[in-house]
Amino acid sequence: MKKTVVINVVGLTQRLIGTKTPRIAQFQRAGRSATITPVLPAVTCTAQSTYLTGKLPSEHGIVGNGWYFKEECEVKFWRQSNKLVQGEKIWDELKRDLPGFTCANMFWWYNMYSTVDYSVTPRPNYLADGRKIPDIYASPAALRDTLQNELGTFPLFNFWGPKTSIKSSAWIANAAIRTDELHDPTLCLIYLPHLDYNLQRHGLNFDKISDDLGEIDTVVGKLIDYYSAQDAHIILLSEYGITDVQQPIHLNRLFREQGYLEIRIERGLELLDAGASEVFAVADHQIAHIYLKNPALQESVIKLLTATPGVERVLTGAELADAGLDHERSGDIVVVADENFWFTYYFWLDDAKAPDYARMVDIHKKPGFDPVEMFVDPNDKLIVPKIVSKLMRKKMGFRTVMDVIPLDATLVRGSHGRIPEDADDHPVFITNSPGIPLAAKLAATQVAALLKEHVSLGS
Repeated sequence: MKKTVVINVVGLTQRLIGTKTPRIAQFQRAGRSATITPVLPAVTCTAQSTYLTGKLPSEHGIVGNGWYFKEECEVKFWRQSNKLVQGEKIWDELKRDLPGFTCANMFWWYNMYSTVDYSVTPRPNYLADGRKIPDIYASPAALRDTLQNELGTFPLFNFWGPKTSIKSSAWIANAAIRTDELHDPTLCLIYLPHLDYNLQRHGLNFDKISDDLGEIDTVVGKLIDYYSAQDAHIILLSEYGITDVQQPIHLNRLFREQGYLEIRIERGLELLDAGASEVFAVADHQIAHIYLKNPALQESVIKLLTATPGVERVLTGAELADAGLDHERSGDIVVVADENFWFTYYFWLDDAKAPDYARMVDIHKKPGFDPVEMFVDPNDKLIVPKIVSKLMRKKMGFRTVMDVIPLDATLVRGSHGRIPEDADDHPVFITNSPGIPLAAKLAATQVAALLKEHVSLGS
């Protein structure tokens, strides 16, 4: 049994490894590496679940970062219970086969109520006065206080939203090191999201992302140094590559124009009523699940989608099975965007009637993923004093909302979810272990077995 750490550097691809990432490049030269053909959809929750089970979404059930919960008639994103992931996870197998094996999960998704020994994940406190307080959930519970007392409160607002920065990934790295010092887990899974931010804001614009590459390289280098001193197997991997996009596709607006969408008016603002809609889309980066209340509309919807510019693939029936997406949680139709395109959740036709959550960072209320949450309105010259004023009001106990997010999806310049044509944009797998066979190209479903081999085969 060999101590192993898996460092998930989100968005890392061969295209990004070079002079701006000297520690990662050095680690790659000294070890061995492969590219991973990403699972479809190439998004966080699906990719991680495939890596940790060795299964496709058709088996583990994580068909995206969110989906339509049919029993509740609600779209839900970013759920946290590990019980949503169907099938055995690698730590369960290793616990069964290797007496004394322990596992720590540091911010990989579906982290709550799993069978790992130590877990830490973001979990803000929502107070009665409307405030959202940065916090984490940890198991054992005492680990939460230990980490935040020693490292400071988890910087939630640097983890997602307009203030994203290296602070969140650096905090996670430090928390992983401290957890290792306290508990010495056999396997540690570490999630570093930093590259996700400006790659989605700016795409592959190296003039704008070079600092981000250097910042994550420093954090990764610190982890490499620490775990090298532990004589550990070290794996660097990623979930997907982010590529340039130019144009959003508003599927729900398209369905609304066809009369398929049901809209509720509350306080003069519009809300999508998914349970009452004949057809609606759950958009997730460059893929979208299309749910049909009336199956008789399927052929008409397929024709509509096929004729929509920017839609590359329309999957149904056997095509969903071939893609590994034939699961009850999937849409009746799944669409994949063409390169340079991505899907929004937008359903309103008039910005004045957009729901209040549209202008806020509110990942749990929006019926789809919204990367525009990383921006503030670039045309509002008073945006900074507005934010300062709102923060002061919150600190004084007044109810106020941070409605500073623009409604301009064209701001987004990078996305993921489809499988890029160029392997330089595929995720990577890099290891310092010389003794484990590694092909030049891996399927996403092969990663789980490789992680287990690193632990069980020793050096």
